[in-house]
Amino acid sequence: MHRNEPPLVKLSDIIKAQEVIAGHVHRTSLISSVSLGRRTGVNLYFKAEVFQKTGSFKPRGALNKLHNLTEAEKKRGVITFSSGNHAQGLAYASSLLGIPAVVVMPHWVPKNKVDATKSYGAEVIIVKEEDVLNKIQELQQERGLVLVHPFDDPVLIAGQGTIGLEILEDLPNVQWVFVPVGGGGLISGISAAIKLKKSGVKIIGVEPIGAAAMLRSVQQNAVVHLDKVDTIAEGLAAPFAGEYTLAHVKRYVDDLVLVSDEEIIEALRLILERCKILTEPAGAAGFAALLFKKVNVPSGAHVVCVLSGGNIDSKRLKNLL
Repeated sequence: MHRNEPPLVKLSDIIKAQEVIAGHVHRTSLISSVSLGRRTGVNLYFKAEVFQKTGSFKPRGALNKLHNLTEAEKKRGVITFSSGNHAQGLAYASSLLGIPAVVVMPHWVPKNKVDATKSYGAEVIIVKEEDVLNKIQELQQERGLVLVHPFDDPVLIAGQGTIGLEILEDLPNVQWVFVPVGGGGLISGISAAIKLKKSGVKIIGVEPIGAAAMLRSVQQNAVVHLDKVDTIAEGLAAPFAGEYTLAHVKRYVDDLVLVSDEEIIEALRLILERCKILTEPAGAAGFAALLFKKVNVPSGAHVVCVLSGGNIDSKRLKNLL
């Protein structure tokens, strides 16, 4: 590790996180698809985080983070910014542990995501997109709230890494794992868990062409902030990677590839038609990379695509399909 790089999550951190979240989240299934495997020339499995509490992987990291707060911090409460899945994941985890939670959301967030977050008991504050960070700082100073970052936090990353442990337990001979990348918390955890236990497994990160913050950051060896994000996969629309996530991706991820919105929609449609699993665009990105051969995967390889979430409303789904 270079002296200026943040510390990486250890395997013991992820194993501890698995003990912390057990019983509070679903141990999601690894579902095989013979027809889509035949189509892509591999033995294909989907890690179905679409069936996780709140409809995405996010409660794993949130629960681990909240568990590790001090009693005084828990009493004061937590705050975050999110356009959807992290908001719901943190709200769910907070309600479970009796910790007050505030979520600051940009004004364009769909009503169903705002309603879902409120239904888990969080206080939701809607502001203009450019005012989100100022509002968070103001509320932190006013109420002493603890910031729970959506992705750039080693304790959160360890929680997301529990998915990697489950993949290895359910498919010990896994050879390739495709993971959608937004801010990078999910792939940081999964790649650390898998590489630290079975270094030969190839980890492929997948970003939308219009939101390639992680790829740009890796290329420039520094956190890059995108001026503009343009993708249907709002779950992957982070305009920047994190310091911690960039360090994990550089160490543990074999390749980062890009997919178009059209490729994501085709992948989403096929998963729905063939597997009867509804995923949101962000969740379909990993399979899109496999389907459209963004990397050269050997025929017959054992491949897992992580379906990171399934929170899409019916109107939007209709428009996409």
